Amino acid sequence: MSIFRGKDKTAPLHSVREFGNSCVLLSLDKVLEYSDVLNIMQADETNRIVERKEHPLFEQNAFREAIVNAFVHNFWIDGNAPMITIYSDRIEILSRGTLAPNQTLEGFYLGESIPVNRCLSDVFLQLHISERSGRGVPVITQAYGKDAFEFRDNAIVVTIHFEKKLGKVGDKVGDKAGDKVGDNFTDRKVNLNATQCLILNEMKNNPNITQVQLMDIVGIGRTAIQRNVSYLRKNGFLERVGSNKNGYWKVL
Repeated sequence: MSIFRGKDKTAPLHSVREFGNSCVLLSLDKVLEYSDVLNIMQADETNRIVERKEHPLFEQNAFREAIVNAFVHNFWIDGNAPMITIYSDRIEILSRGTLAPNQTLEGFYLGESIPVNRCLSDVFLQLHISERSGRGVPVITQAYGKDAFEFRDNAIVVTIHFEKKLGKVGDKVGDKAGDKVGDNFTDRKVNLNATQCLILNEMKNNPNITQVQLMDIVGIGRTAIQRNVSYLRKNGFLERVGSNKNGYWKVL
């Protein structure tokens, strides 16, 4: 099981995180755990008066169902695992193989479950990871529509689009004492990509995190980490408190 990170919407892939070469259940658990790191909460400042709304980057339930389906229905006998590709605006989850022989496209969208791997499906069922009702596909289509699925000759791809909820600050923002609209970082026309958001999230959770740790979590090299951190500091999202050796990161 590999997770690739793309530089932008269509650029070639440039880094990989490998979750394979272990138990299928352990790989599944690691992928779902990694999604919790990726799914950064976004602040929706549109027409805010006092409290702002927060939205996840993507629908977690739909992502989970897509991952579980990719594991259960992947054609493992060929030795190829599912593949996850992360771009700046979406996640693509690819499972090898096609629909089960007795499955129709209409039944597929209705959630009529016909597993490709019966034994693996039974294991997931007994562990309460999945269920026989086949609700996974309806959950995905409810969140992203039928167009989320692409059927290729030897693969099925599910696309999970990111929700861009970071809107322009509303006219009424600033009712709290001492607030002015111009004092909010969200007023400025600064766009953060998925990598920069992930770095901020990791630094918020662990102010003492090192570049080496960030390289492993984010999946990019030291130079790219330094470039993104420099951008965040320059635009006022991040501050280094104390020395490089004994200080810590402060997310503003």
